Amino acid sequence: MLDLSRVTKLSSAFVVAAVMLTGAPALSYAENGSVRMKISKVGFIVGVGGGSGTLTFKGKHYRLDIGGVSAGTIGVASMDLVGTATNLTTAADIAGSYSAASAGLAVAGGTKVATLQNAKGVVLQLQGRQVGFEASLAVSGMTISLK
Repeated sequence: MLDLSRVTKLSSAFVVAAVMLTGAPALSYAENGSVRMKISKVGFIVGVGGGSGTLTFKGKHYRLDIGGVSAGTIGVASMDLVGTATNLTTAADIAGSYSAASAGLAVAGGTKVATLQNAKGVVLQLQGRQVGFEASLAVSGMTISLK
């Protein structure tokens, strides 16, 4: 038979274990979203571009505003890009400045592939078609904000 002190200790242990399990913080895991962007770019030595897009994350759609500057660009081009945004914990994580070094030549169309990362660790992997003429050996920057 159990004595009263042993029952009290056992009950206390169960209560402590229950509190620890229910009070443990939930871990937040990074998730992926899909991205669609339309960007236009004009430049002679210094290029200026901008556009808009959509992030689809956890079943919701978020409108994006895209701006950018590149050095070493000549031409006029428009790009339709689709891809993924990885390492998102919230939709707001996509906002920020992205950079990538690239080289390319597109005459009346071509395929673009880019991998960009912001300071929050969000990685954009984009691909799509480019229409127009652009020659570049550029270090590009792009800024994304939620509308």
